[in-house]
Amino acid sequence: MTTPTQKLSDAGVSIWLDDLSRERLASGGLQRLIDEKDVVGVTTNPTIFAAALAKHDAYEDQVKQLAAAGTDVDEAVLAITTDDVRDACDLFAPIAEATRGEDGRVSIEVDPRLAQDAEATAAMAQRLSQTIDRPNALIKIPATEAGLPSITATIAEGISVNVTLIFSLERYRAVINAYQLGLEQALENGKDLSTIHSVASFFVSRVDSEVDKRLDAIGTDEAAALKSKAGLANARLAYQIYEDALATERWERLASAGANPQRPLWASTGVKDPSLPDTLYVTGLVAPNTVNTMPEKTLEATFDHAEVTGDTVTGTYAESNELLDRIAGVGISYDEVVAQLEAEGLTKFEDSWAELLDTVRAALDNAR
Repeated sequence: MTTPTQKLSDAGVSIWLDDLSRERLASGGLQRLIDEKDVVGVTTNPTIFAAALAKHDAYEDQVKQLAAAGTDVDEAVLAITTDDVRDACDLFAPIAEATRGEDGRVSIEVDPRLAQDAEATAAMAQRLSQTIDRPNALIKIPATEAGLPSITATIAEGISVNVTLIFSLERYRAVINAYQLGLEQALENGKDLSTIHSVASFFVSRVDSEVDKRLDAIGTDEAAALKSKAGLANARLAYQIYEDALATERWERLASAGANPQRPLWASTGVKDPSLPDTLYVTGLVAPNTVNTMPEKTLEATFDHAEVTGDTVTGTYAESNELLDRIAGVGISYDEVVAQLEAEGLTKFEDSWAELLDTVRAALDNAR
């Protein structure tokens, strides 16, 4: 019997787990998800690492060594997180090889405190890539306006990038341009474009959370009828932009030089509203050449009972545009929503990083 996760994979959706810990690696738990639930990649963030450090003893020996060496907290964070990512890259190496680098990817985030400094972000991306030293690592760079030049610069150096924190369609177009500009520069630099990969992480459930809050405040029947629909509509229109970008002469030139498309990645796909179907942002975003990065709870729900019926994105663009127009018609500004979500997203990234630093600092202090 074909499982829902296998059906999802067959429909062209790569399943990546939004979680990583040393315990998962050592226990074989991550390998089981690869073998049994079609997981072909991993994304990480500072909150994930902080939780892993707080919950598991697997880091104890390394923390003691770092403490004994007098390592400061920033360098300790770098050592701990890159070790986990490197080991995960090794675990996923067969998948990366079998898919020519498309999957088998492990993402690690640049220090979000650098998000408004393009030069520092690009330098940190290069350092992370060199430290991990694995071809299937992806460096996560936020899609802020300041981040766009660092995306281009990192791609130009031949480093694969996960562009994160995308909410708006306009910003997504700018991300695609930044990627293609980086490829053009990489080509000029003599890089092999076939070895460079990228995903563009488009956030889904957070859009519904903010729009639904505003719809509730309006309080009309018309507003209520629009609830929990904006996230899917927004993501589906992003896929239309992706398709359009692949139909240009600019892309055809890059593709003929060996370039890989920058696949859309659906992020924030766990439902925030418990009244919604727990696989809403999985089954509603099935399309070829996409990635869905899932928290384990969403992965388990998908494996258990998701109804995967094929492509649920292409052909929905007119309906999705109409939906966003109706939301605007009741008085909700799309531009205001996505700007707020980006600002809040950056704050969450920075808070998560502070949490990770505090967790590592406490571990080092306890080991001294």
